Amino acid sequence: MLQHRKRYLVYGGMFVLMLVSYVDRINLSIAAKPIANAYGLSTIAVGYLLSAYLWTYLVFLIPLGFAVDRWGARRVTAASMVLWSAGGALTGVAGGFASMLGSRMVLGAGEAAGYPAGGRVIREWAPRSERGLAAAWLNGGAYAGPAIGAVVVGWVVTQFGWQQSFLVTGAVGLVIAALWYVLYRGPERAGWISGTERELILRERDDAPVQGSGREKARASLRVLLRSKTMWGLLLTQGCAGYTLYLFMSWLPTYLASSRGLDVLKSSAFTAVPYAAAAVLGLALGKASDAFLRRSHLASGGRRKIIAVCTLLSAVILAAPFVTATWLLLALFSVSLTCVSTAMAMNIALTNDLLTDGSRSGVAVSVLIFGGNTFGLLAPIVTGYAVAATSSFSTAFGIAGLLLLIGTTLILTMTRRPIDTATTVAAPTAGAAIPTRK
Repeated sequence: MLQHRKRYLVYGGMFVLMLVSYVDRINLSIAAKPIANAYGLSTIAVGYLLSAYLWTYLVFLIPLGFAVDRWGARRVTAASMVLWSAGGALTGVAGGFASMLGSRMVLGAGEAAGYPAGGRVIREWAPRSERGLAAAWLNGGAYAGPAIGAVVVGWVVTQFGWQQSFLVTGAVGLVIAALWYVLYRGPERAGWISGTERELILRERDDAPVQGSGREKARASLRVLLRSKTMWGLLLTQGCAGYTLYLFMSWLPTYLASSRGLDVLKSSAFTAVPYAAAAVLGLALGKASDAFLRRSHLASGGRRKIIAVCTLLSAVILAAPFVTATWLLLALFSVSLTCVSTAMAMNIALTNDLLTDGSRSGVAVSVLIFGGNTFGLLAPIVTGYAVAATSSFSTAFGIAGLLLLIGTTLILTMTRRPIDTATTVAAPTAGAAIPTRK
């Protein structure tokens, strides 16, 4: 049985890539307090540092989605990983606020390829009936990264200093980039899977043939996606969930340290708890979504109901200001983050379920993640101002909970139709226009 499920190794590879990516992201959150002390930075200045990588992440996200569709996940992922690992390492040798801001922007530019490439890999490798599980593996790495990174980075910061933590994580990323480039191939060229498994993957991949030039396809892809009400519903829901994710990722260690009086090592260990729960339970819920939904339900967007339940349950973060016991607070955060994780992973799977043309998967997932990270970019900054104005995190948790309730409504009302990508493209010949369906 296992010999016909070797594609799970690819899912595991996506998990590792996202794990490394998110370790590099949370590194600054763990080291924020000693960095602020070293450079005399205010809470607001730290908020800008924590969000800086998202500025370039958003700029490069859709262009790199086009790049993934044109040149493939293998080359684009490896190149982008080299870039973000270099950016992470540069943070460790930064001499002040400005240079640190620049290094985080380099990191963001590289990391922009992560989810578009992952969405493309899912489209290439995962049968339709297994996309929920594959998306859960991809997204699970985004939560395992902070869970493992919080503990490891916290220990390195305590033992060797915050500069060394960035150098270590940057070096690990370069090694993983090399391994990905050497080992990854699409199912058509992967000699290590059986013929039976290859046939299953290709049969259920339901890709449409691609016609037209690269530039024409790029323009048409973005145009038709942005005309789709369903695509807007998906990206806005991703944004509502993504805000809570980035609130946790950027401010949770500082919140635990300031509100519970914990040192760097203890706040790092406690930060790991909700992420570990989200990584493990998210995989189980992803598998369950595939098991509970029949193929006909998948094709009609049945996953939206699971997403709605998850965003609704995530809103338990509204109760955070009223919880005093640390163990109960961690349990509440674990529930919220697990449900956010599952909602965002299922949204990637739902995008592929509703997309009528698989050749646009990379750019479609880019548009989706653009929505999530636009809201995510605001979370560290808005939280910084809210805490500075009120001297507490109550308002920050309230904003996150309200957005999750809005996301529940959007996913149920705006994603009821397929993302129809039928269009007409002018052929680059002597004047004639050839209608094509993409």
